[in-house]
Amino acid sequence: MHPTAPRRALAGLAALTLAATGVLASVSGASAAPRGPGAADCAGRSIPASKISIQLFSYASWSRAVGTEQVLAELEEIGYRNVEPFGGSYEGRDAETWRALLKEYGLKQPSSHGSVATATFGTTLDFAKTVGQKYVGSGGFPAPSIARDGSSSYADVIATAEAMDALGEQSVKNGTGKLFGHNHQWEFTTLVTNPETGETTTAWEVLVQNTDPRWVTFQLDVFWAADAGADVVALLEEYGGRIELLHIKDGDLAGDARGIPSDVGEGELDWDAILGAAQGHVKYYVVERDGAPADAEFARDSFEFLTCTSF
Repeated sequence: MHPTAPRRALAGLAALTLAATGVLASVSGASAAPRGPGAADCAGRSIPASKISIQLFSYASWSRAVGTEQVLAELEEIGYRNVEPFGGSYEGRDAETWRALLKEYGLKQPSSHGSVATATFGTTLDFAKTVGQKYVGSGGFPAPSIARDGSSSYADVIATAEAMDALGEQSVKNGTGKLFGHNHQWEFTTLVTNPETGETTTAWEVLVQNTDPRWVTFQLDVFWAADAGADVVALLEEYGGRIELLHIKDGDLAGDARGIPSDVGEGELDWDAILGAAQGHVKYYVVERDGAPADAEFARDSFEFLTCTSF
């Protein structure tokens, strides 16, 4: 059994140790030190703003309250240079209108969560190319995907990998970059057995091992992976070459219950170890908090943590 298999799915087999038990609250352990981009004590390695993005689903409620343009303006003021929209972010705008709006606020869109349905993928790629994306994907995986209830078979996972390769090749040849798959917990809690070798491993690992790196990469949501019991640092160390995007999400891990997201740097994940393991592989660090409050605090705290941390 692979060492990154989830503790819940493997209860009664091998005990797993989560990679994250705490978080460095500040640079060099000085808990009261400022963490803003201009703080005098910012030292060591940190994440450059050009590599930081934000998943706009975090602010679905804020956008409904004040409008997308005010949210984008606030993100620009904080220092963000990239955003990762989802379907509802566009509010009916076509690709050219959306591209112009991003340009107005000095923002780029290297990735988005959209549709990966085969029948409409050409339309997805047209939109992505117009706004200048480098990666195409969704909040999950193309059909047949991985069932949330853990019922997917090995054949289902292989069929999902084949679908990813086909769409990824189409996207790369279209000039819109690799297809990415984004995990939740169940890609790690679903265990499948290769009928030829008898090896049992997680669905996520089967997808990585059976997709073509020319066409497919992965957006590892580190919080949901850790919440499923996976060792995030071990994943990055073993599969780092296949993980070009990270969802930077923090929070309180909840064992068999669903974890509770927080601002980045205020939860249980060990960012010192995670960010260190990500170096040299990850192209974009996409912060996200499901159901973030309708104000700028999450975006500001998370950005300042990434741009002024040491690892």
